[in-house]
Amino acid sequence: MSDHPAQAPLRIRAANAHDRDLLAQWALAMALETEHKQLDPATVLAGVEAAIDDPAKARYFVAVREATVAGRETISSAAGTLMLTREWSDWRNGDWWWIQSVYVAPVHRRQGVFAALYRHVESLARATPGVVGLRLYVERDNAQAHRTYQSLGMVDAGYAIYEAEFPT
Repeated sequence: MSDHPAQAPLRIRAANAHDRDLLAQWALAMALETEHKQLDPATVLAGVEAAIDDPAKARYFVAVREATVAGRETISSAAGTLMLTREWSDWRNGDWWWIQSVYVAPVHRRQGVFAALYRHVESLARATPGVVGLRLYVERDNAQAHRTYQSLGMVDAGYAIYEAEFPT
């Protein structure tokens, strides 16, 4: 292994209750970075906890770098995450898996973290009966994200997303 944890190989695992604070912190950071929105930390933490407690709501995956430093000590460093939700399609009689809440820690960016997460969930989706594909939404002006998704074989589906948000 490497003496530099940021360059160590990635392992993808399902998130667990021990990840809740980090996942909430990353969700807050992602909303601020990508949409310039400051979310309520308590609401986000409750949302992350709800998803971890009930996989029918959502599933989180975490990319972890594990490195042996100086030949002795193993250091684990969470590098990034994504969340999966499902959408039933009557047109296809199956589920679309939606990739959401993507976040890669700044020190790990441009090192294949999202690609590893994507390939992991793509493999799971292909192996799961009834899953018809993967989808995600991306900010119109996030050209770097567009290029990343295209490099993984995703295409613009031609939809614009509208919403009617209700106060909580």
